[in-house]
Amino acid sequence: MAAWDPDQYLKFSDARLQPALDLLTRVPLLAPHRVYDLGCGTGNVTRLLRLRWPGAEITGVDGSSTMLAQAAQDLPDVAWVQQDLESWAPGEPADLIFSNAALHWLPGHDVLFPRLLSYLQPGGALAVQMPNNFSAPSHRLIAETARSGSWRNRLEPVLRPAPVDSPDHYYRLLEPLARSVSVWQTEYFQALQGPDPVKEWTKGTWLKPILDALDGADRALFEAQYAERLRLAYPQLPSGVTLFPFKRLFLIACRA
Repeated sequence: MAAWDPDQYLKFSDARLQPALDLLTRVPLLAPHRVYDLGCGTGNVTRLLRLRWPGAEITGVDGSSTMLAQAAQDLPDVAWVQQDLESWAPGEPADLIFSNAALHWLPGHDVLFPRLLSYLQPGGALAVQMPNNFSAPSHRLIAETARSGSWRNRLEPVLRPAPVDSPDHYYRLLEPLARSVSVWQTEYFQALQGPDPVKEWTKGTWLKPILDALDGADRALFEAQYAERLRLAYPQLPSGVTLFPFKRLFLIACRA
């Protein structure tokens, strides 16, 4: 995972927060004792967990020291752990493992998700939200731009296939292991403002590793060419708004 820039990521914090709220409302636990927020970033979702369960023992886990430093300033009563999510395991079984927009960065979901489910107490819940917009122009045009310039040999090794499977795949994967499984998908039509807002959105997430592989004039030229393609795919409305449809996949699995 890249070394994330909290300021760039939080440019669209309200739009990024809504899926977490939608997932949180569906968590079927009244008073979990031990809660983990995987991929907690700057802690803006961890704050919601604290507000809902003020008596819980909450731990935020993230691989970015920069993100965690900002989170710790705002929520000193949460335990913050810097660790690669791929190797993470709780010290004790969890009542809730919550993850908003993080697990799509990890490979091997067929192994990862059953393992996370096994870390739960009986009756505990695994609640996950992941972007599933990888076939949309916002993401396809990153690869198209990467393969169209003199930087192709540098950037092709950085490109990744779509990391999230179909909703029914996750249901079939977890149903034999869980007491109950809920899977759903929502497409959010986000009304973005400002110049090249879709580029600015992806610049905080999926585009960042690509830009990190470039420097100087190549980086600026890549951004300009990608932005030009995006303007055709997501034209600005007369009001100045750019509509950005974005699919997200949700799942909640409860352990027997």
